[in-house]
Amino acid sequence: IMVDPWILGNPKTPPAWKNLDAVGKLDLILVTHGHGDHYADAPALAKKNNVPFWGPAGLNQTVISLGILPPELSMRFGKGGTIEPFGAGGVKVTATHAEHSSELLYRNPANGKDETWPGGEPVGFIIQLENGFKIYHMGDTGLFGDMKFIGEYYKPDLVLIPIGGHFVMSPQDAAHAVREWLKPMYAIPMHYGTIPQLKGTPKEFIDALGSAPTKVIVMNPGEKIEF
Repeated sequence: IMVDPWILGNPKTPPAWKNLDAVGKLDLILVTHGHGDHYADAPALAKKNNVPFWGPAGLNQTVISLGILPPELSMRFGKGGTIEPFGAGGVKVTATHAEHSSELLYRNPANGKDETWPGGEPVGFIIQLENGFKIYHMGDTGLFGDMKFIGEYYKPDLVLIPIGGHFVMSPQDAAHAVREWLKPMYAIPMHYGTIPQLKGTPKEFIDALGSAPTKVIVMNPGEKIEF
């Protein structure tokens, strides 16, 4: 399962991964919104693996309408909707609210000009694995009060949380969400350091968490971890 594939154009991608062949086989692609640093490589990976990418209904409809992907490779669902992409009893994915924007920048092949198209509403994902372990990939988001509801209702075990600031939560905002509302066992900070505006750091996040019991796991690009 891959979420928000931004590989080829990502300045933090290790050289060994600067080729979509290095990704290996994918069974499912999830995209939280239409910005290039989340959507960029999704169409190519969907075609390469002949598997759909799922995303916000408005984004995926635009992808279909522009002829970027056929409907069978661009699957739509909305906030609160749950899919079971591998059949009943398997992995479940639920789209949640995210406080952000979503536009799709598209280079028109007819004139070579960049155009801005509707990207639907941004989402996060609750991914429940076969063993019940729940991952909350928050996508890009600022703080919003229903994070408390998400924590109480879905009870995520692992949260992937943006901390860079400017376009998303600051480390202090993210720490508040984790400590007061989500209360997961594990948190992986993300969405920082790729562009100058994303100044937040994992250290600032950890410092702001204080004595909260959540274990913070700081990963470098290309690393793997097992739970």
